[in-house]
Amino acid sequence: MIPVRTIAMYCFDPRAAGAAQAVAEYFGDEVYPGELLLDETGRKMGSTATVFPLIVGGGRAADALRSITVSQHLFGIERVVVVHHSFCGATSFTAEGITAAWKHEQHTDISSLYDWDGISIADFEQSLNYDVSLIRNSPGTPKHIEIYGLFYDIDSGELTEVVRDVPAEVA
Repeated sequence: MIPVRTIAMYCFDPRAAGAAQAVAEYFGDEVYPGELLLDETGRKMGSTATVFPLIVGGGRAADALRSITVSQHLFGIERVVVVHHSFCGATSFTAEGITAAWKHEQHTDISSLYDWDGISIADFEQSLNYDVSLIRNSPGTPKHIEIYGLFYDIDSGELTEVVRDVPAEVA
């Protein structure tokens, strides 16, 4: 039994590790990390967690679209939460800068490999709006899914809602 309802997508930065628990608390009806459920032989058969952490560099949506589709198929998720955090390393470079550095260091042109708007973070509000829109407009995202963009303060552990995209029939 896997009662997953919410995907909490956030950065792999260890300082952001509390984001999934913060998302569970933010929505109030979510459970993370939950408890493992064992069968009569002691095998791990499920969990009581309703929040599924999805950890990607910078918490950027482009890296998570396939996982959202798969999670919907397997678990019937209801909500996707994109979390960007304070002092993120993705704010320390630009798409142009990392592309030029990669070409110089690795002698490979990656300029057409990624969507440039989803590589770095220049402005948290802009990046969260972009990522929520990317998820919403993906054919792999069901139209009934609620999508939120939240900012996580790594020092206080507090979340601030920046973007809310909730279909009219859900709101």
